Amino acid sequence: MMKMKNQMMKVYTAAAMKALQAKQKIRETSGEGYVDTAVKILIAVVLGALLLAGLYALFNDTVLPTLVERVEEMFDYAG
Repeated sequence: MMKMKNQMMKVYTAAAMKALQAKQKIRETSGEGYVDTAVKILIAVVLGALLLAGLYALFNDTVLPTLVERVEEMFDYAG
């Protein structure tokens, strides 16, 4: 009888420990930095694209000629 009681107590303790570990993982805020970093990168890309578009509009000419060549080569399906 005592062996069965000890076994049940071990199972109960293990389940309680797993529940506490899960609760602690849910309360963790260490992953919040990833979202912040992704937003910063997205803002930087958008601002860079706006700056490049502004330069094109300002000079009415090609600002990065090699970029134009690469894009034209990329979409040149004729060979």
